[in-house]
Amino acid sequence: MVHDLVGVGFGPSNLGLAIALDERATQERSLSGVFLERQAAFGWHRGMLLDDATMQVSFLKDLVTTRNPASDFSFLAFLHQADRLHDFINHKTLFPLRAEFHDYLAWAAARVAGQVRYGHEVTGLRPVRSEGRVTCLDVIARDQAGRESTLRTRNVVFGPGLTPRLPTGVTPSTRVWHNEYLLHELAALPEDAAPRSFAVVGAGQSAAEVVDHLHQRFPAAEVNAVFSRYGYSPSDDSPFANRIFDPEAVDAFFEAPTEVKAELMGYHRNTNYSVVDPDLIDTLYRRVYAEKVHGVQRLRMHNTSRVAGLVEGPDNVTLTVEHLPTGKQTPLIADYVVYATGYHPADPRPLLGDLAAHCATTPEGRPAVQRDYRLVTSDDITCGIYLQGGTEHTHGVSSSLLSNVATRVAEILDSIQTRSGASARG
Repeated sequence: MVHDLVGVGFGPSNLGLAIALDERATQERSLSGVFLERQAAFGWHRGMLLDDATMQVSFLKDLVTTRNPASDFSFLAFLHQADRLHDFINHKTLFPLRAEFHDYLAWAAARVAGQVRYGHEVTGLRPVRSEGRVTCLDVIARDQAGRESTLRTRNVVFGPGLTPRLPTGVTPSTRVWHNEYLLHELAALPEDAAPRSFAVVGAGQSAAEVVDHLHQRFPAAEVNAVFSRYGYSPSDDSPFANRIFDPEAVDAFFEAPTEVKAELMGYHRNTNYSVVDPDLIDTLYRRVYAEKVHGVQRLRMHNTSRVAGLVEGPDNVTLTVEHLPTGKQTPLIADYVVYATGYHPADPRPLLGDLAAHCATTPEGRPAVQRDYRLVTSDDITCGIYLQGGTEHTHGVSSSLLSNVATRVAEILDSIQTRSGASARG
């Protein structure tokens, strides 16, 4: 069987694509699709599903609403099914708990589970040629038992997600973690563990959430926050700034000259990068101040500072914290260190093998991507290779966020449908 598309990865982006496929199944020319996910079940940043952490994006920007407000895959439909719709309305918020939104995603994933093969890791793509052109791709996957399988498709849609980023020279261990795995690592601690101190490195939302969580969860432990700024910077959630996440902004960004793209990213980085919700900033500041009043300080802010060195011992980790204005270096001993230092967009090109040589790149070495999220390829490749994620340089800041999932998947399916119709006519 030759599928119309195979999705690599099954996070929120490709989940939105699977839902759109399901809702288009009644059309005269519906598309067939299969999704491959290396995890054994659906999961989205499970290590950061902190009890009181909320979403930073409106529930109206769920998997479907901006594409199809009448969809029964919406967050509101989920609340209705869970018998919490009126409770949520009374809550008077646009931002649900992150754990609740994860429940929504898992609920939606369960409804399209027939399209997904969990426990299958894609190991490579192989071109299928016809009359000198690459018209299809064989997607090679390995299941958890080591068995290999192949799916043939006319289009591949990569939704590879994000890869945790650690500073150069830092290696994760039982005492040094990336925040992506926070709850998993805490759950793995011995039952009688009583940490005396933590260090949290980073200045963004995740860093502040980790500081808050550790300070509350371990009331006898000292929590040290290390970041290079004077303080946490507030995120810009104002209405005009939020227009950068609108679908129309993607068009404007895509058409803009390279220098304008760079300026726009610089202007609006504070909508998403290394910024913190103002309410959480206020909470942490009140806590620091209250501890000073009471004379017992557990929450310590090492601002305008960086980690200049790290030595892991059998019982703790010694950080060398450098105060940037003076250059003074001070040792900081912690039982555990959490790096909340962001993510790299996963690059699908290693999976392409020899096909990568047929994919164009920008002068900076990034993938060249067309407006419909399809990689720019040489003329002898007629199949489609699409990206969901890793396209900030071409499509703007919203390309890695939930904000435009519903709109983006519709554009990708429209592109595949249009191109498949053209191929059939040809």
